[in-house]
Amino acid sequence: MFRFIYRACRKVNIKIGYFISTLITFMRLKGNGVVYGKQFKSYGRPVFDVWNGGKLIFGDNITLNNGYSSNLIGRQQPCMFVVRTGAEIIIGNNTGMSATAIVCCTKIIIGNFVKIGGNTVIYDTDFHSLDAMQRSDLSSDVKNTKKAPVTIGDNVFIGAHTTILKGVTIGENSIIGSGSVVTKNIPANEIWAGNPAKFIKPV
Repeated sequence: MFRFIYRACRKVNIKIGYFISTLITFMRLKGNGVVYGKQFKSYGRPVFDVWNGGKLIFGDNITLNNGYSSNLIGRQQPCMFVVRTGAEIIIGNNTGMSATAIVCCTKIIIGNFVKIGGNTVIYDTDFHSLDAMQRSDLSSDVKNTKKAPVTIGDNVFIGAHTTILKGVTIGENSIIGSGSVVTKNIPANEIWAGNPAKFIKPV
């Protein structure tokens, strides 16, 4: 009996939480000037930080899972989208992600029907210069940080805890194994995994 009552209360609590989170999410979308299509769904509260002059565009039927209440996979966090001045993130239709962090300084394009596993991060920047002397000076560090666009094709499946670094293109239908670090281009219709990610076999 107690278990039944507990489960019922938990279900009600989840529904109330979803309503509140949805309201807050759409306030954050509007406040950051995010463009989004039909059937935008967010479980939990994602974080948006779109700088002046930056663009974040979502297609139709997007699903975001944020935090432990929406996807119990471990290492829960909200999805986070950081778009700096002059940069843009474009995410296609029917794409879903969990606890994903995307930081964009130039351009990141994610296609249609892409599945992004929990705790994945996508960066189009090194964040700092690779030169120690340049890193010692903030303005020099910022000026000399390397950046390059990232493109992820349609129907790509990215396993949990993957890191995708600057300048990478992942071809359509490809699969990235969990825990991989992607540092170079991946052709279409291939499975890659590892640190650094290497070719495993065709899809």
